[in-house]
Amino acid sequence: MLTIKEAAPVQGYDKYAHEPFAVTVDLAVLTVREGTLHVLLVERGQEPYAGKWALPGGFVRPDESAETAARRELAEETGLDGVGAGSGLHLEQLRTYSEPDRDPRMRVVSVAFAALLPDAPEPHGGGDAAEARWLPYDETGPLAFDHDRILADAHERVGAKLEYTCLATSFCPPEFTLGELQQVYETVWGTGLDRPNFRRKVLATPGFVEPVPGAARLTGGRGKPAALYRAGTATALHPPLLRPPREGRSA
Repeated sequence: MLTIKEAAPVQGYDKYAHEPFAVTVDLAVLTVREGTLHVLLVERGQEPYAGKWALPGGFVRPDESAETAARRELAEETGLDGVGAGSGLHLEQLRTYSEPDRDPRMRVVSVAFAALLPDAPEPHGGGDAAEARWLPYDETGPLAFDHDRILADAHERVGAKLEYTCLATSFCPPEFTLGELQQVYETVWGTGLDRPNFRRKVLATPGFVEPVPGAARLTGGRGKPAALYRAGTATALHPPLLRPPREGRSA
């Protein structure tokens, strides 16, 4: 059986007729920590951009798929080798970035992945990454390469994911108030929500949350304790819980 490197040449085709280029992967992994949206970044240990923060990632090997390379690079550069397939980290392919001058070394096309990770473990640098760290999304500063653009696109994608799935409940305690659930949405979306309207929409969505009979929690404010809920049986939201429209994005 022929391997990838031993594949028979196609008659009449010259593989050297085209300029070679590399394929890389980049990972925009987001989480909510202490009520703040964080992103997983690595400090580059090599040029170009040595010492700059960047998204984890690297070159795809000849015998790898893009997703296999993404999981390998995540493990090598951040130490998060416990978040492979079946462990809770769902890598969603974001898009391909192919501008000719995006990498100063050579022509590089990157396949980017996005993820919103609950219960995120602490990372540590490895491979060609000098350090790995969760940093607040709003404090990342200029990143290496075109990673600011990739991160912004990933933020938009995971924000949309909360509109159509029940993922937000995984960032809450097993029993939570609707105020705590609302805080997750506000943290990821970066905008305040009207409390009565949010409550009405959540409770009107079949299978989104289930009340915990007889349970309540004081929330620090005045008034009676808030009712407690747990995640429901649904995985998708029908109807979706849409973000408020803002300038630059349609409703």
